[in-house]
Amino acid sequence: MNERHITRAGQGGGRDVFEYALLRVVPRIERGECVNAGVLVYCRAQAYVGARTHLDEARLLALDPHADVAGVRAALRAVEGVCAGGEAAGQAAGDDAGRRFGWLIAPRSTILQPGPVHTGLTVDPLAETERLLDLLVR
Repeated sequence: MNERHITRAGQGGGRDVFEYALLRVVPRIERGECVNAGVLVYCRAQAYVGARTHLDEARLLALDPHADVAGVRAALRAVEGVCAGGEAAGQAAGDDAGRRFGWLIAPRSTILQPGPVHTGLTVDPLAETERLLDLLVR
């Protein structure tokens, strides 16, 4: 029999709630096929928002041999820039981490789309970002 553990407020063992979403490349919107190319992570308690990306060019080109690889890479860099804040974030530079995350996970019908948002617990959101990239993207 499997035990199910429910963590209540104050029982996280020093871990903070975080949210994450995959970044998906959909080269041909009408077909709906996608390749995972990155992960967004937001942890309100630590005012952290981060993105890590990895584009598997061979997978992308298998879905669409005419995909704009350079354009996709530029879009992925832009997402990382928004997460980093500062000048790289452009107009979002003055926004807090939560607002930037909200903007990045907003549904859109473009070649680079966010997936659904999921939650978890972590002590280190930066390490969680790397772990999720390895688990779900690479």
